[in-house]
Amino acid sequence: MINLAMLRGIWAYRGFVTGSVKREFQSKYRNTMLGAAWTVLSPLAMILVYTLVFSQVMRSKLPETAGEYAYSIYLCAGILTWGLFAEITARGQNVFLEQGNLIKKISFPRICLPIIVVANALVNFGIIFSLFIVFLLASGQFPGMVFFTLLPVLALLVLFAIGLSMVLGVLNVFFRDVGQFFSIFTQFWFWLTPVVYPSSIVPESVRTYLEWNPMIPIIQSFQRVLVSGQAPEWQHLLAPTALALVLCVLGLKLFRKRAGEMVDEL
Repeated sequence: MINLAMLRGIWAYRGFVTGSVKREFQSKYRNTMLGAAWTVLSPLAMILVYTLVFSQVMRSKLPETAGEYAYSIYLCAGILTWGLFAEITARGQNVFLEQGNLIKKISFPRICLPIIVVANALVNFGIIFSLFIVFLLASGQFPGMVFFTLLPVLALLVLFAIGLSMVLGVLNVFFRDVGQFFSIFTQFWFWLTPVVYPSSIVPESVRTYLEWNPMIPIIQSFQRVLVSGQAPEWQHLLAPTALALVLCVLGLKLFRKRAGEMVDEL
């Protein structure tokens, strides 16, 4: 998918990529009194709210799942995972438009821009998810070694998100309605994915249609590992993997074919 020349270009501009990630992280909390401490306080507050409200006040329980914090873990696993996907796609679809001036003024491999988007999203996700792991350890809910089976699932999630955002990013340069439509579509997509509710409560007739949702097996893999301590059902991840690869190939082809034209449209 990525040829040797493209890899060389990315490696040659690795300083540009890391510098951009660092600058964006710093600018996000510039002129705030607590600075980078907000990267800890914001996700910590979110986790505490979900834990206290859903586990203690509402006493929500997952069907056939015991444990005081089962629903909170289920909810956090789904929301944090979806948040990573949503951040990559939301920023990726607009990255060429947002960096139009940079693209026109500076010569660099344009493929670096989606990489910067993914790197920034992974930094934010890493901070939040690390706090979630601390919560799992403190509450005695850490699933053990099976936790590391999430690494290939995380790689699949990123691959799917970057492939989709590459396709959307190129199309959005020429057809600005694409970004607007996808923003609305994402809101429906979220509620059609068992993030805040278990799939077992969905009627069987509706569940058949939800099987076409590629995010469901990815989200459920995280929830399965973190709530039940069971390894992902790998066979259910074959279809999302195939789709992610197709989107990455399509995204790169669109990018290579339209890279020159995009400059004129920006």
